Amino acid sequence: MPARVEQPTSEAAERRSRRVEKLLADMSLDEKLAQLVGLWLNVNRDEGVVAPLQDAMQGEEVEFEAFARHGLGQITRHYGTRPVDPEQASRVLAARQRWLRDHTRLGIPALAHEECLTGLAAWRAAVYPVPPAWGASFDPDLVADMARRIGQSMRALGVHQGLAPVLDVIRDQRWGRVEECISEDPYEVATIGAAYVRGLQSAGVIATLKHFVGYSNSRAGRNLAPVHAGAREVADTLLFPFEVAVRDAGAGSVMNSYAEIDGIPVAADAHYLTRVLRDEWGFDGTVVADYFAVAFLHTLHAVAADAEDAAVQALSAGIDVELPTGVTYLEPLKQAVTSGRIEESLIDRALRRVLRQKAALGLLDDDYEPAALTGPIDLDDPASREVARRLAEESIVLLTNDGLLPLGDAAGKRVAVVGPNADDLAALFGCYSFVQHVLPHFPELRETEPGIAAPTLLEALREELPGATLVTERGTGVDDGDRTGIEAAARLAAGSDVAILVLGDRSGLFGRGTSGEGCDVEDLELPGAQRELAEAVLATGTPTVVVLMTGRAYAVPGIVRDAAAVVQAFFPGEEGAGAIARVLSGAVNPSGRLPMSLPRASAGQPYSYLHPRLGGAGSVSNIDPAPVLPFGHGLSYTRFAYEDLAADAAPDSIRCSVTVRNAGERRGAEVVQVYAADRVASVTRPVAQLVGYARVELDPGDSARVGFDVPVRLLAFTGRDGRRIVEPGEVGVSVRRSVADVVAERTVTLTGPVREITGAERRLTTVSIDRR
Repeated sequence: MPARVEQPTSEAAERRSRRVEKLLADMSLDEKLAQLVGLWLNVNRDEGVVAPLQDAMQGEEVEFEAFARHGLGQITRHYGTRPVDPEQASRVLAARQRWLRDHTRLGIPALAHEECLTGLAAWRAAVYPVPPAWGASFDPDLVADMARRIGQSMRALGVHQGLAPVLDVIRDQRWGRVEECISEDPYEVATIGAAYVRGLQSAGVIATLKHFVGYSNSRAGRNLAPVHAGAREVADTLLFPFEVAVRDAGAGSVMNSYAEIDGIPVAADAHYLTRVLRDEWGFDGTVVADYFAVAFLHTLHAVAADAEDAAVQALSAGIDVELPTGVTYLEPLKQAVTSGRIEESLIDRALRRVLRQKAALGLLDDDYEPAALTGPIDLDDPASREVARRLAEESIVLLTNDGLLPLGDAAGKRVAVVGPNADDLAALFGCYSFVQHVLPHFPELRETEPGIAAPTLLEALREELPGATLVTERGTGVDDGDRTGIEAAARLAAGSDVAILVLGDRSGLFGRGTSGEGCDVEDLELPGAQRELAEAVLATGTPTVVVLMTGRAYAVPGIVRDAAAVVQAFFPGEEGAGAIARVLSGAVNPSGRLPMSLPRASAGQPYSYLHPRLGGAGSVSNIDPAPVLPFGHGLSYTRFAYEDLAADAAPDSIRCSVTVRNAGERRGAEVVQVYAADRVASVTRPVAQLVGYARVELDPGDSARVGFDVPVRLLAFTGRDGRRIVEPGEVGVSVRRSVADVVAERTVTLTGPVREITGAERRLTTVSIDRR
């Protein structure tokens, strides 16, 4: 029978608990340690690097049977390391599980884990939009549906654990991994991240929260750079989404951050991994190491003298499982136990958590039988593509529009489609898609059979604009600096009725792209010669739509000012090209909103709208940090009007409601955004913080009364004495079209004493929509 996550009966739970304790009591030290490590097979360093410093840390190829002779905790990326046929690979995985069951003394199967941030990172699997697109959609229900479908594919293949979602709050857009993050707002990260967790785990796959904690707050936006954040910033901003995902969504696993916060690497920090995560939040799942993070305590952070010291520090702090393979938790940790440097009870602590999770998955049941596919499987089925289409369409943000859009069918018009991303399939995908993560190491296969069927934007436009004559010129590459084609592209635009200029990123790993893990930037200028291409095309005077296909928001004030329309698409996945084309034609009414501010200056980082009053413009500095376009901004082809904002405060919540009406001539979706502002507090507070939102779809003339019940605990902050509190006093409650576009505001008063916020529940805002 296939592995599953379930809520067992009390009798079944007791039976499994007894099984765990019996196993633990019967295991040798070698058998215990084997359960605390993964094994990464089929990694050929000559084919390229798919994890940081893999070349230095991954040992020589080993035989499965020899490595796993005492058992095995996890199988690392069986499907996600190289292109493999899913049906054949599932038979290999099932055979390995049967070998563990039949040829090790205790017969314990392994957990299999895979990356799954934009879909299962496997050949021929569906590829969804990147997390900033989830944030742009403001649609947690749709994200949950996506995650559920990802989980169903994984479970069918015998995979038990997914390394997603990423809950890092965007703090500096120069960081390459911004494309893996949902938003610069912790509340939005929390709500959408929790939705992903629920969706994935509803399919029987364990969600793994990444990267706990602080990773996105690195100095100068550099990957793995030190983090210097105060305890208040960590607690009130960076930890919040993780707390919600643990307490509210019940996430089963957490992965440590590579970061060192104020000089202490998280992988060795019991404050976060044990006291906060377990003692305060009640987390009872497993903590897994980010790849090679335990060894990095010695090789990168230099807080451990050797591999043994690194293993002792990580295990003591609370890392239960070393991934991706057993570099430190096998022989080095065994030496630490046998020498008396560490108590075996710490091994048992981690092992008990691992075995309980395997028991919950059914892997310890007497009737467990690893499932293997008996026929072909469609990992990119029509239902998955439909969800990918909907999410892509909802995530596209119309930044500006002087009336050029929608284009309709552009009948009889000559349309110039120019730019490096116009006819490039890779422009649709983020770095944790199989297309960008693994296939670049197999160039012949990437060209002949990438395993994904998707049109480029140029191809999608040809289908969407049948009445137009499309002409094309690349102009320049994404980042090659080639200027030889700019003149031809400008000439083509000058001779056309409309120009569609497609700019942006190429996602990759460790310097092989302009966005993605290890692809950080020094400033937020468009890569390469793209700004020059844009200036040349815009100078022709031809009405121009600029489409930005990126992993982050770039500083493009000139484009925003001079283009007839600007459209932002964060790597929109396999259905993204068609979604963009339909937005341009008008078949789809855009409804996305910016999940991160669009910066004004290329070097104006770090920036967040969640700044205190002192962080805004003022007479003490000549620099205005305000972005060109703010968090939450996005236009539509219809108009929405707001009426009758009401707000009042109860002891535990703030209730507000507003009527929103479609005052235009076509159906559309509005994202109603509710912000709060603490007027006076004992520590400085943001000038505004998002505390609720709702997507509301309305036909022309229709309206809805949208209500929000905001728990006052969402206004809690770390006070001067380190306690998390809510203070009495006045709170501004506002409804806005974006953080900078206030529709209406009311003031409510919280009464009573200062309240310390404790307890196991992290309740979020509830929303009601009464359609009129």
